[in-house]
Amino acid sequence: MKTSKRILAALLAALTLFSLTACVSRQAQTTPPAQTTQQPTQQEAPAQDSNSSTDVEEPDAPAQTEEPDTTEPSDEQPEEASSEGGRTLVVYYSASGNTAAVAGYIADALGADTFELVPETPYSSDDLNWTVNGSRVNREHDDESLRDIALIADSVDNWDEYDTVFIGYPIWWAIAAWPVNNFVKNNDFTGKTVIPFCTSSSSGLGQSGELLAEMAGTGDWLDGQRFRSGASQSDVTDWVNSLGLN
Repeated sequence: MKTSKRILAALLAALTLFSLTACVSRQAQTTPPAQTTQQPTQQEAPAQDSNSSTDVEEPDAPAQTEEPDTTEPSDEQPEEASSEGGRTLVVYYSASGNTAAVAGYIADALGADTFELVPETPYSSDDLNWTVNGSRVNREHDDESLRDIALIADSVDNWDEYDTVFIGYPIWWAIAAWPVNNFVKNNDFTGKTVIPFCTSSSSGLGQSGELLAEMAGTGDWLDGQRFRSGASQSDVTDWVNSLGLN
């Protein structure tokens, strides 16, 4: 009898334990765990750049230079080029085109007029070949009387209106090519600023400008400039700008 009671008590205890376990299991299935709450974690939120708010998303403010000018106008008037005279002329003789190119660059930089010196008897390539004994330039070099080169024109219309005159030439035997001589001799440079320039593959300006000034006897002759054969427009323009004529 006692044995039966013990078995019954054990069965009741096991049944009670099974019931409690089943209850706890059902409660665990119906109650959501705290860790699964649908709140975004710190890593899931969009990254924020503390310097990327208004600087990137808002349109740039207008630059200060775009604001209307509210300053009072000055009583001073801007300097203007003198209208009295003021015209510039570029005179040149060119044997092979180099001096003509430089003359054109000068005229472009200053808005100047040009005047080409053209011999009545043009020089051919054979005439200009100084390496050949007896060529025209060699004969003229050896005999100064042959350097009196007649020009198709050696006077300029409205000459008195020019107050600045550039004179360009190639260098022949360290002096100005003599086709420019008659133009220099036959014109009055009084009151004019004269600026010589030359082209040469190797020789410098030398005394060519001074000799022309002596030949002219009038005018305010400035130091000139030598340009290499094939000089660039920027080189010529830089020199012109350095003269302060604009």
